[in-house]
This record gives sequence, structure tokens and C-alpha cells, in this order.
Amino acid sequence: MTKPAIQAVIDKVLADNKGKRVVSFNFEGQTYWLKQPERLTGAMRWLKSQPLQSFQLEISALQSLAAKGAPVPELVSFGDDYFVVADAGMPVNGLLADSDDPQQKLQILKDSAKGLAQLHQAGFAHGRPALRDICWQDGQITFIDFEANQQDKNMARQQVRDLLVYIHSLYRYLGADHQLIDPALAYYRQCGGETCWRYAQKRLSPWQWLGQLLWPFRYKGGKDLKPMYWVLKAFRRR
Repeated sequence: MTKPAIQAVIDKVLADNKGKRVVSFNFEGQTYWLKQPERLTGAMRWLKSQPLQSFQLEISALQSLAAKGAPVPELVSFGDDYFVVADAGMPVNGLLADSDDPQQKLQILKDSAKGLAQLHQAGFAHGRPALRDICWQDGQITFIDFEANQQDKNMARQQVRDLLVYIHSLYRYLGADHQLIDPALAYYRQCGGETCWRYAQKRLSPWQWLGQLLWPFRYKGGKDLKPMYWVLKAFRRR
């Protein structure tokens, strides 16, 4: 594969899909993803006022993390208003939804937990490692969408935020009492995440009283509200 050859394909895909946030295409048997800046409308223009700046930060994060050996997608091409990465498998939330095999689900979750622990051990943070932003392929974990990363220069706090987002996502997609969650969290700790876990536990300790307020919503709240009770409980009982 030569760069001019794939760049010609990228240019055509970009021209045919102007303004489309994410689009996939194939070249010589490989899947690639082209991403463009978010186009904001209405109130979102005020809430997220710098989409181009965020987009360039994502490109910079991909370059920097790849140079340091972090598990990020291969950046194939980029410009002011687009970038292309090689496919890294399906997002974990989609794999879990498609699988009927509990053992396969457990392995995917353990791989994702190990991947996050290793990312943290290497001194990195993702910013928003929800299951939809973690890809799995043949046992390999790749993190995508680093837009939220590097907003806080305190790496320990960034990693705690990562862990809380990850746990919230587990409960969001798997349910409050799912038997696969505990093994995944235990594996994160076993694979090098214990220090981050303890720090998160310490930071959440003053907020454990919120569990009483959230208790009525632990089963019947919205998808974002229900997990909050269980996240607090996860740190209270360990």
C-alpha cells in the first residue's frame, strides 16, 4: 500500500461525505475510519464552542500517545478538517450486546480492564474510557476518541476520572447486579490499577452520603443516573 494510493481514496471519501462526523471505507482489504469535526447547532454551540480546537487536540493526542507506545489506532492521514485511522475492532459495548457467551463477555471485559490499567501504569489517561470508546480485536485493546484528554494536568486526577467513567459505563451497559462487573474490576486492580483504585476510593469517601439520596434510583433511574449509586457502592464495599 502506498500513501498516494490511499490518499486518493481518502480525498474521494472526504469529498463525498462533507460534514459527516464519522464514515468508514475499505482499501485493499483493510477498514479505515474518517472523522470530521463536529458540526454544532442550537445550544450546543454555547456548550461546546470550539469543535475545531478539540478536533486538533484529538489529532495531537493520537500522535503523542502513539509515539509513546500507547494503545491507540494507527493515524493514517490527517488535515485541518479530517483525520483517518485504521480500524481496531468493534467497541466493547457492541461486542457485549452481540454475544450470548458469558465466558467470551468476561474475557472481553477483563481485557478492557487490563488495557485501562496498563494505560494508567504507563502514565497516560484517556479522558472518557466508556465501553463505546474501547475497541477489542483478537484480545487486543485499543482506545479511541481522546477529545476529553489532557484537560487536567494532574495525571492522578485524570486517571481517577478515567476509572470512574469506566465503572459507570460497566453498570450502564451491563446492569446494576451483573455478575461480570466484579471480576472486571478485580482484574483492573490485579493488573496494576490498585494505586488508582485506592486514590479514587479516598476521593469518593466524603461523597458516600450521596448513596442514600441515590438509593431510590438504583434500579429505576435513567441510564446515567442508575450507575451513580453503584459506582459509589463499588468503592464502599472494597
